[in-house]
Amino acid sequence: MIEKNYQPAEIEPRIRAAWDDAGAFKAGRPERRDAEPFTIVIPPPNVTGSLHMGHALNNTLQDILCRFERMRGRDVLWQPGTDHAGIATQMVVERQLAERKEPSRRDMGREKFLERVWQWKAESGGIIVNQLKRLGASCDWSRERFTMDEGLSRAVAKVFVALHRDGLIYKDKRLVNWDPKLLTAISDLEVQQIEVKGNLWHLRYPYEGKTFNPEDPSTFIVVATTRPETMLGDSAVAVNPADDRYRSVVGKNVVLPLVGRKIPVVADDYSDPEKGSGAVKITPAHDFNDFEVGKRHKLPQINILDIEGRLALADNDDYRKGIAQNGLDLIGEMHGMERFAARRDIVARLEQQGYLEKIEPNTHMVPHGDRSGVVIEPFLTDQWYVDAKTLAAPAIAAVRSGATAFVPKNWEKTYFEWMENIQPWCISRQLWWGHQIPAWYGPDGKVFVAETEEEAVGKALGYYTEQGVITDEQAHDMAVDPAKREEFITRDEDVLDTWFSSALWPFSTLGWPDDEKDVRRYYPTSVLVTGFDIIFFWVARMMMMGLHFMNDVPFPTVYIHALVRDEKGAKMSKSKGNVIDPLHLIDDYGADALRFTLAAMAAQGRDIKLSTQRVEGYRNFATKLWNASRFAEMNGCELAKGFDATQCKETLNRWIAHETSRATHEVTEAIRAYRFNDAAGAIYRFVWNVYCDWYLELAKPALTGPDSEAKRETQAAVAWARDEILKLLHPFMPYITEELWAVTAKRDNVLALAAWPIQPDDEIALEASMQTAMAGDPLAIPVMPASAGQAETFSDPKAEAEIGWLIDLVTTIRSVRAEMNIAPATLFPLILVGAAKEVQERALRWSDVIKRMARVAEISFDAAAPRGSLQLLVRGETAAIPLKGVIDLAAEKTRLEKELAKADADIARVDAKLGNEKFVANAPEEVIDEQREKREEAVGRRTKIVDALERLKAAG
Repeated sequence: MIEKNYQPAEIEPRIRAAWDDAGAFKAGRPERRDAEPFTIVIPPPNVTGSLHMGHALNNTLQDILCRFERMRGRDVLWQPGTDHAGIATQMVVERQLAERKEPSRRDMGREKFLERVWQWKAESGGIIVNQLKRLGASCDWSRERFTMDEGLSRAVAKVFVALHRDGLIYKDKRLVNWDPKLLTAISDLEVQQIEVKGNLWHLRYPYEGKTFNPEDPSTFIVVATTRPETMLGDSAVAVNPADDRYRSVVGKNVVLPLVGRKIPVVADDYSDPEKGSGAVKITPAHDFNDFEVGKRHKLPQINILDIEGRLALADNDDYRKGIAQNGLDLIGEMHGMERFAARRDIVARLEQQGYLEKIEPNTHMVPHGDRSGVVIEPFLTDQWYVDAKTLAAPAIAAVRSGATAFVPKNWEKTYFEWMENIQPWCISRQLWWGHQIPAWYGPDGKVFVAETEEEAVGKALGYYTEQGVITDEQAHDMAVDPAKREEFITRDEDVLDTWFSSALWPFSTLGWPDDEKDVRRYYPTSVLVTGFDIIFFWVARMMMMGLHFMNDVPFPTVYIHALVRDEKGAKMSKSKGNVIDPLHLIDDYGADALRFTLAAMAAQGRDIKLSTQRVEGYRNFATKLWNASRFAEMNGCELAKGFDATQCKETLNRWIAHETSRATHEVTEAIRAYRFNDAAGAIYRFVWNVYCDWYLELAKPALTGPDSEAKRETQAAVAWARDEILKLLHPFMPYITEELWAVTAKRDNVLALAAWPIQPDDEIALEASMQTAMAGDPLAIPVMPASAGQAETFSDPKAEAEIGWLIDLVTTIRSVRAEMNIAPATLFPLILVGAAKEVQERALRWSDVIKRMARVAEISFDAAAPRGSLQLLVRGETAAIPLKGVIDLAAEKTRLEKELAKADADIARVDAKLGNEKFVANAPEEVIDEQREKREEAVGRRTKIVDALERLKAAG
């Protein structure tokens, strides 16, 4: 018995338990051992994470695909797991230690600290997994993985060693994004560009051999910089080779102010003659562009900062050697000064000595650490790198050949632009939490890379024994005594970038390299669903690693979803206070309402504007289905044994079979094409408009009438169509459909394992049904008899013509009532003009329905429409409504003309704004979108008004 009210909070935990009891989401079920696999790997959320709206969208779309393919009979593996999230997790635990006034990470030591991190992970690191379960994610939770599981750690070590052996991993001194607070290199993804109101300092650099005179431009060259403190590390001044102003000074030297060091003027295209003075200072150790210029001109790389962002002049041998005597006093005075204090000090010195020409206000983007919040420094350090350019070549070719395709396709351009200009990938991080780099150093700095410590020690001891550095006896002692060994051989303290282990996710989670049985079955995966922001950091790297180690792409399709924004189109952020918490929406409206909202709005390439009103609207949709199912139950609607919708005799029931077939086709094809919004729209229209508003309404006379064959058939057809709806809607709204399936369908199996309505061209589902039938497994998905449940292959144009005409006629009359402001209580006659005998018979069969639903007094037939009547064209047939005495035609015409003028004014107002280049250039994106929506609404309103006026004109 269906409860009176739909209560998601009561239903959802019980349904999750039923799925668990049935093992519904487990891959490799016995009855599917020969089925075609369908695999998705979850983009692993950070173990520190909590469900946000991006997660909700991403996992809803994945779940729709997995539930859909599972119902089609495929062996579905949705691989779940979490990422260790190096910096984020380490920060959480360090913050916890500070709050509890416990010893810091450094005081505690690496081993004890890592114990605390693992302890935290065990206690609270899986919060997001339980939140994903609340969303309804149908992952195979028995196979949950973590990027630092033992198996995944072995995969990481194996890949590192193999790439190092092939020369694709190496150590190099290059610029990195350095976080002076967290004391580690960070990836571009962890850098947040923030607009800052700063200054542009114009500095005078004197020419060598000329007496500097601030009043004489021939004695100096002017450079502009937003970071004057880095001038202490300048190696050159660059000018454009095509800039005639500086052609004569290229190759000459200037004297670095304050320091006295001589640096050359070099010609390089990097310098833009149109910007500033056309001359730029080059600081290879503190700017990414300058680093490349420095490489081209073989300039020294002078690092003037330490890891905490303080001046480190006295510690820098290159600096001390290159500095003139007057600079040594500068070292003594400024060594150890904090970078921004040093900026103020240097600017003051430059101004005092005449080297500061001017200061201009300058708003510009400054990189900040997204977690630390401090300004990031381009910093020259020794780090481990991957030769990404070599690995990228096959990954580029795979997308060009179509082996992997992006949906929408325009994202391929973004992928190519980045991949074809890819830089070496810095994979080392100065953290403790993560995969420690499998490299060990001997006393002379020689590196030994190996998968295990034992293997590395064996290599090292063998090498140093052969070199005569240690004796065989010493080697033996070190091999058996870790303490003696650690004095001689030390492991690299750094850990790997989180994205390194994530790049292996599609095959490391399947057991590689220990056991490749599942790799052979489930790799490559079927599709990747992810956001555009990690195309470079994750998608591209999975492509590289998959092709290199598996000799195949990790997925043939990459579906890129858009952002979820607030209802005005603004990006959600804590600072704006417009973040919508998906867990609150689940609490208030249920997971199904949130899921359906996200799917219904997930149009390819278009951001989602989310409002609680939309979620509430789809909660009402769920309630509509619930009430319709209760109505069917209360009217004795049950699926009779052996019922075949294609054999119905009643026109109405044959029509619903026809419409169910059409809806099934639309939903199936839309999901297969990743058009989630179209699929959701098709099932929404079918449930609300076709099934609830029309079919149940038209079926009421039969359901409430005396017992008859027509009544029994209608009861069975209502139940059958309801069950087909539950199947089609299940991938989108799994909880309510599973509950109604259990209560009304009275099946032993869970809906999650029921068969998807089969299409004639759906080879996968047809094959799965045949295999299931042959298996005879009691756990198998049910297979309907060949003659039953097949309305999805059914078409009845005659039934559609009759019921479709009836619906269109009633709908058109209702529209006229609304357009002309005719009160519901006002009845008027309806005349069918020149109607053929078939149409007359149709009208008489449904006359009671037409009168009741269209508020018509009587129906008659005539060869011509009477004067003063409104004529309606419905599927090629003319219907007339005499308006004399019903409305004042002249007054109505005046009212509509005023409405038309208002609509025209609204359109003109928006067009004026959108035609204003200044407005379009400066207005936020969400404001422009709002104006376009206003115009679209006004145009739609105008069209209806014009139609109404044309009808009045014809009636007059």
